[in-house]
Amino acid sequence: MDMTYDETVQYLFNCAPPFQQVGGAAYKEGLATTIELDNHLGNPHRKFRTIHVAGTNGKGSTSHTLAAILQECGYKVGLYTSPHLVDFRERIKVNGKVASKEYVIDFVKEHREFFESLCPSFFELTTAMAFNYFAQQQVDIAVIEVGLGGRLDCTNIITPELSIITNISFDHTQFLGSTLADIAGEKAGIIKPGIPVVIGETTPETKEVFSAKAESVGAPITFAEEEALLLSATPLPEGGFAYQTASYGTIEGELGGDYQKKNTNTLLSALEKLKGCGIEISDDAVRKGFTNVCTTTGFTGRWQTIGKSPRTVCDAGHNTGGIKYVTEQLERESRRHTAMRIVFGMVNDKDISSVLAMMPANARYYFTQASIKRAMPAEELQAKASQYGLKGDCYPTVEKALQAAEADSATSDFIFVGGSCFIVADLLTSVNAR
Repeated sequence: MDMTYDETVQYLFNCAPPFQQVGGAAYKEGLATTIELDNHLGNPHRKFRTIHVAGTNGKGSTSHTLAAILQECGYKVGLYTSPHLVDFRERIKVNGKVASKEYVIDFVKEHREFFESLCPSFFELTTAMAFNYFAQQQVDIAVIEVGLGGRLDCTNIITPELSIITNISFDHTQFLGSTLADIAGEKAGIIKPGIPVVIGETTPETKEVFSAKAESVGAPITFAEEEALLLSATPLPEGGFAYQTASYGTIEGELGGDYQKKNTNTLLSALEKLKGCGIEISDDAVRKGFTNVCTTTGFTGRWQTIGKSPRTVCDAGHNTGGIKYVTEQLERESRRHTAMRIVFGMVNDKDISSVLAMMPANARYYFTQASIKRAMPAEELQAKASQYGLKGDCYPTVEKALQAAEADSATSDFIFVGGSCFIVADLLTSVNAR
């Protein structure tokens, strides 16, 4: 019996639960299954050029902005990212449009018998589905975001034009190692012989790891911080930044959040390297890509304004690196608004104490939990948060927490929703339904 799209996605989740739903149980080390899937499909990843993007934070914004710029250049661009926020198909896009429901249904129907005998992870299956789609669609180039780590991530079968590693901070330490050097070693696994690599941010211990790996495989390495192609950044009233750049004059970037300054500096270095790979990129395309990244690629959940009165913003940052930039932004917002209200939830496997220690104590909290198994119960989060002087009540869903925050707010207040990409996913699902 043929399955509908919803039944097909449910089947994928049940057959190979995604990491975002069950955590560590979904993680599968090594590339053997990926290679078998790829061989079965006729090696689709060899049929288009690629750019590979790894890093703890910023890889989503970097990938989407790169895709937007390449689209503005007239290329047909594939974009593979994770996790999705509202619809599974957000992971697989061509020129900003998600893969069709029919493609997802047909892919599972056609290859189900093969992959059921193989028992792939959810990410292995979706990576194969994406590469196959990009080959079918005859994309010119695809921007491929690493799922987790790099060395053993199933996207690592590609040989890209350029590798990018945005930064390293603590995340998924149970798989990637407990020191920054360990984690850098896993991310450095995407550095390939002779393929240029751009590193966004470093610390002395991670820089050494990247340099050694690049030297050992003969990969030309660029440290974006040393090039410093971003001269300054000025916040724009409607969100985003006006960037003064060394190569393109003033660029207006649509994406908000202080962390975009680092991403932009990384991107400016990456664009110069791509030109060296024979990819034609015009100044006009760079400007338009930065300015229209959300409309061009359908990007959501990064310092995204979802309400104006009171101003309401969500951000999917969830680990210590991502939250650090969020809290710096919140501090700035607190100076502009009467009161700050924070709808907040986290998942169980994050470094919760480090994150809570960074969150502002001068805000009112609305503790909640996302609709996934890994979500930390709101009452448990509330108890942990109180140890850090964070006060507030508990709500059963993100929607109810936001409604309570809105009911308590004056128009001059500021509401932030975050702590986990799954909190933002639930939020955007309920906002879309309004």
